[in-house]
Amino acid sequence: MSTIRCLIVDDEPTARDIMNHLLEKIAAIEIVASCKNALEAIKVLNKTAVDLIFLDINMPDMSGISLANSIDKNTKVIFTTAYREYAVDGFDLQAVDYLLKPISLERLVQAIQKYRSENRLDRPSKDYLIVRSDRKMVKINFADILLIESLSDYLKIHTKEKIIVTRETISKIEKELPKNEFIRIHRSFIVSIPHITSYTNEYVEINGTPLGISRTYRDTFFKTMEKE
Repeated sequence: MSTIRCLIVDDEPTARDIMNHLLEKIAAIEIVASCKNALEAIKVLNKTAVDLIFLDINMPDMSGISLANSIDKNTKVIFTTAYREYAVDGFDLQAVDYLLKPISLERLVQAIQKYRSENRLDRPSKDYLIVRSDRKMVKINFADILLIESLSDYLKIHTKEKIIVTRETISKIEKELPKNEFIRIHRSFIVSIPHITSYTNEYVEINGTPLGISRTYRDTFFKTMEKE
């Protein structure tokens, strides 16, 4: 089962804690961050791949509706609110679902299953990536990828045999990679976990090449490696 990378956005601390607690009970869910407003959420979205946002509607400064209108269409939204009248707005934005507070675990599971069904996440995962490079489509097996490097508006995909250059964003590619095999260590680098030969507090080594771990991704990296 594919892991869903989730973001919680709610201006109420208690609501964030409850959602976090409920999501921890559900299999194949990774909580990327918990934000108290839309501006915090935008910062997270700009540097981290997120599949699904649990988004409160009625928030100060920038509403959940406004945030939903501004995000990448590949990131899906489940609205959470205490006000039933906002449901129409939520479905107008083609949200996956609308959850009325207080939210039960059963209702939350239903919403996540709806997301999985709509995005066909219950099917067996493919073991390759297809990118456009040099005016043709190139198939790259996940097992052959050593690391992915972001350079401005294009990527270098380093494999065992060669480097493949493609015009794509690192955040989009990150969503297509199996979470148990690849990890982001820097805004410019995703590395293959099986190909990590050594690491310290400051860097990882892939195929003899040291790559720096940024502060943003350090905690997640070490938690992941501890599970290996």
